[in-house]
Amino acid sequence: MFVRHGSTPTTGKVLPGRAPGLSLSDHGRKEVEATAERIARVSKVAAVYASPLERTWETAQPIARAHRLRPRAERGLLEIDIGEYVGLTLDRARKLPAWRLVQRQPSAFRFPGGESFVEMQARVLDTIARIVARHPDETIVVVSHGDPIRVAVAHALGIHLDLFQRIQIAPASISAVAYRAASVSVLTVNSLGDDLARIGLA
Repeated sequence: MFVRHGSTPTTGKVLPGRAPGLSLSDHGRKEVEATAERIARVSKVAAVYASPLERTWETAQPIARAHRLRPRAERGLLEIDIGEYVGLTLDRARKLPAWRLVQRQPSAFRFPGGESFVEMQARVLDTIARIVARHPDETIVVVSHGDPIRVAVAHALGIHLDLFQRIQIAPASISAVAYRAASVSVLTVNSLGDDLARIGLA
Protein backbone atom coordinates (compact mmCIF):
# COMPACT_ATOMS: atom_id res chain seq x y z
CA MET A 1 0.00 0.00 0.00
CA PHE A 2 1.31 3.41 -0.99
CA VAL A 3 0.22 6.25 1.30
CA ARG A 4 0.80 9.90 0.54
CA HIS A 5 1.63 12.03 3.58
CA GLY A 6 -1.19 14.05 5.12
CA SER A 7 -1.85 17.71 4.39
CA THR A 8 0.63 20.37 5.49
CA PRO A 9 0.25 24.17 5.70
CA THR A 10 1.77 24.40 2.19
CA THR A 11 -0.35 21.74 0.45
CA GLY A 12 -1.83 23.14 -2.74
CA LYS A 13 -0.07 26.48 -2.20
CA VAL A 14 3.71 26.17 -2.17
CA LEU A 15 6.30 23.73 -3.56
CA PRO A 16 8.25 22.63 -0.46
CA GLY A 17 10.38 19.99 -2.16
CA ARG A 18 12.79 18.49 0.34
CA ALA A 19 13.04 21.57 2.56
CA PRO A 20 13.27 20.43 6.20
CA GLY A 21 10.97 21.45 9.01
CA LEU A 22 7.59 21.02 7.31
CA SER A 23 5.15 19.13 9.53
CA LEU A 24 1.56 18.05 9.09
CA SER A 25 -1.19 20.58 9.71
CA ASP A 26 -3.91 19.88 12.27
CA HIS A 27 -6.13 18.78 9.41
CA GLY A 28 -3.33 16.59 8.09
CA ARG A 29 -2.97 14.84 11.44
CA LYS A 30 -6.70 14.04 11.40
CA GLU A 31 -6.38 12.68 7.85
CA VAL A 32 -3.50 10.47 8.91
CA GLU A 33 -5.31 9.09 11.95
CA ALA A 34 -8.24 8.14 9.72
CA THR A 35 -5.91 6.45 7.25
CA ALA A 36 -4.13 4.59 10.03
CA GLU A 37 -7.48 3.30 11.29
CA ARG A 38 -8.37 2.04 7.81
CA ILE A 39 -5.05 0.25 7.40
CA ALA A 40 -5.33 -1.21 10.93
CA ARG A 41 -8.12 -3.41 9.58
CA VAL A 42 -5.59 -5.13 7.31
CA SER A 43 -4.07 -8.21 8.86
CA LYS A 44 -0.33 -8.83 9.11
CA VAL A 45 1.24 -5.64 7.88
CA ALA A 46 4.86 -6.71 7.91
CA ALA A 47 6.64 -3.37 7.63
CA VAL A 48 6.14 0.37 7.19
CA TYR A 49 8.67 2.31 5.11
CA ALA A 50 8.77 6.08 4.78
CA SER A 51 10.63 8.93 3.17
CA PRO A 52 12.67 10.55 5.96
CA LEU A 53 11.09 14.00 5.64
CA GLU A 54 9.05 15.17 8.63
CA ARG A 55 5.66 15.06 6.92
CA THR A 56 6.05 11.48 5.73
CA TRP A 57 7.56 10.33 9.03
CA GLU A 58 4.65 11.86 10.96
CA THR A 59 2.28 10.02 8.62
CA ALA A 60 4.06 6.69 8.99
CA GLN A 61 4.21 6.70 12.79
CA PRO A 62 0.50 6.15 13.60
CA ILE A 63 0.24 3.57 10.80
CA ALA A 64 3.18 1.61 12.19
CA ARG A 65 2.06 2.02 15.79
CA ALA A 66 -1.28 0.37 15.03
CA HIS A 67 0.64 -2.74 13.98
CA ARG A 68 3.25 -2.57 16.75
CA LEU A 69 5.93 -1.70 14.24
CA ARG A 70 8.49 1.06 13.86
CA PRO A 71 8.74 2.92 10.56
CA ARG A 72 11.87 2.35 8.52
CA ALA A 73 13.42 5.38 6.82
CA GLU A 74 14.11 4.93 3.12
CA ARG A 75 15.79 7.75 1.20
CA GLY A 76 14.74 6.26 -2.11
CA LEU A 77 11.17 7.31 -1.30
CA LEU A 78 12.05 11.01 -1.00
CA GLU A 79 10.17 13.70 -2.88
CA ILE A 80 11.67 14.68 -6.23
CA ASP A 81 14.51 17.18 -5.75
CA ILE A 82 13.05 20.38 -7.20
CA GLY A 83 16.24 22.40 -6.74
CA GLU A 84 15.69 26.12 -7.34
CA TYR A 85 11.90 25.67 -7.29
CA VAL A 86 11.84 25.11 -3.51
CA GLY A 87 9.53 27.62 -1.86
CA LEU A 88 7.91 28.70 -5.12
CA THR A 89 4.16 29.25 -4.91
CA LEU A 90 2.06 27.11 -7.22
CA ASP A 91 0.52 30.23 -8.72
CA ARG A 92 3.99 31.48 -9.64
CA ALA A 93 5.13 28.07 -10.91
CA ARG A 94 2.15 27.78 -13.25
CA LYS A 95 3.21 31.04 -14.94
CA LEU A 96 6.70 29.77 -15.77
CA PRO A 97 7.21 28.65 -19.40
CA ALA A 98 8.80 25.41 -18.14
CA TRP A 99 5.70 24.42 -16.17
CA ARG A 100 3.96 23.34 -19.37
CA LEU A 101 6.79 20.84 -19.89
CA VAL A 102 6.47 19.63 -16.29
CA GLN A 103 2.81 18.82 -16.90
CA ARG A 104 2.88 17.57 -20.49
CA GLN A 105 6.33 16.10 -21.11
CA PRO A 106 7.98 15.52 -17.73
CA SER A 107 10.42 13.01 -19.23
CA ALA A 108 12.18 15.96 -20.90
CA PHE A 109 12.41 18.16 -17.80
CA ARG A 110 14.99 18.58 -15.07
CA PHE A 111 14.45 20.97 -12.18
CA PRO A 112 17.21 23.62 -12.22
CA GLY A 113 19.71 22.59 -9.58
CA GLY A 114 17.70 19.44 -8.88
CA GLU A 115 16.55 16.10 -10.23
CA SER A 116 14.94 15.07 -13.50
CA PHE A 117 11.69 13.12 -13.56
CA VAL A 118 13.51 10.26 -15.29
CA GLU A 119 16.02 10.11 -12.44
CA MET A 120 13.24 10.24 -9.87
CA GLN A 121 11.41 7.43 -11.67
CA ALA A 122 14.51 5.21 -11.72
CA ARG A 123 15.23 5.88 -8.04
CA VAL A 124 11.69 5.18 -6.87
CA LEU A 125 11.21 2.03 -8.96
CA ASP A 126 14.56 0.63 -7.82
CA THR A 127 13.62 1.30 -4.19
CA ILE A 128 10.24 -0.38 -4.57
CA ALA A 129 11.80 -3.41 -6.25
CA ARG A 130 14.22 -3.82 -3.35
CA ILE A 131 11.45 -3.47 -0.76
CA VAL A 132 9.22 -5.95 -2.58
CA ALA A 133 12.08 -8.48 -2.81
CA ARG A 134 12.64 -8.09 0.92
CA HIS A 135 9.00 -8.95 1.74
CA PRO A 136 7.70 -11.73 -0.52
CA ASP A 137 4.02 -12.57 0.04
CA GLU A 138 3.69 -9.89 2.73
CA THR A 139 1.64 -6.72 3.03
CA ILE A 140 3.73 -3.59 3.49
CA VAL A 141 3.00 0.12 3.67
CA VAL A 142 5.14 2.69 1.85
CA VAL A 143 4.65 6.34 2.88
CA SER A 144 5.88 8.82 0.32
CA HIS A 145 4.97 11.91 -1.69
CA GLY A 146 2.59 12.62 -4.55
CA ASP A 147 4.99 12.35 -7.50
CA PRO A 148 6.88 9.23 -6.35
CA ILE A 149 3.56 7.45 -5.77
CA ARG A 150 2.24 8.60 -9.15
CA VAL A 151 5.38 7.18 -10.78
CA ALA A 152 4.96 3.83 -9.01
CA VAL A 153 1.29 3.55 -9.95
CA ALA A 154 1.93 4.64 -13.55
CA HIS A 155 4.66 2.02 -13.92
CA ALA A 156 2.40 -0.69 -12.50
CA LEU A 157 -0.30 0.33 -14.99
CA GLY A 158 2.15 0.38 -17.89
CA ILE A 159 1.68 4.13 -18.39
CA HIS A 160 4.48 6.24 -19.90
CA LEU A 161 6.14 8.77 -17.63
CA ASP A 162 4.78 11.62 -19.76
CA LEU A 163 1.25 10.65 -18.70
CA PHE A 164 1.86 10.09 -15.00
CA GLN A 165 0.57 13.57 -14.04
CA ARG A 166 -2.93 12.39 -15.00
CA ILE A 167 -3.03 10.21 -11.88
CA GLN A 168 -4.45 11.94 -8.81
CA ILE A 169 -2.88 11.16 -5.43
CA ALA A 170 -4.55 13.09 -2.61
CA PRO A 171 -3.04 13.67 0.84
CA ALA A 172 -3.39 10.61 3.11
CA SER A 173 -4.82 8.55 0.23
CA ILE A 174 -4.09 4.85 -0.23
CA SER A 175 -3.06 3.24 -3.51
CA ALA A 176 -2.53 -0.51 -3.52
CA VAL A 177 -0.48 -2.64 -5.90
CA ALA A 178 0.02 -6.40 -5.74
CA TYR A 179 3.51 -7.41 -6.87
CA ARG A 180 3.67 -11.09 -7.76
CA ALA A 181 6.42 -13.15 -9.32
CA ALA A 182 4.74 -13.25 -12.73
CA SER A 183 2.44 -10.23 -12.66
CA VAL A 184 1.59 -6.85 -11.18
CA SER A 185 -1.99 -5.84 -10.33
CA VAL A 186 -3.21 -2.36 -9.39
CA LEU A 187 -5.91 -2.87 -6.76
CA THR A 188 -6.92 0.72 -6.00
CA VAL A 189 -5.68 4.24 -6.67
CA ASN A 190 -6.17 7.38 -4.58
CA SER A 191 -8.55 5.64 -2.19
CA LEU A 192 -10.04 7.88 0.48
CA GLY A 193 -13.13 5.87 1.36
CA ASP A 194 -13.90 2.66 3.18
CA ASP A 195 -13.27 0.35 0.23
CA LEU A 196 -10.31 -1.77 1.35
CA ALA A 197 -12.55 -4.72 2.15
CA ARG A 198 -14.00 -4.62 -1.36
CA ILE A 199 -10.59 -5.08 -2.96
CA GLY A 200 -9.54 -7.80 -0.56
CA LEU A 201 -7.22 -5.79 1.67
CA ALA A 202 -9.35 -5.99 4.79
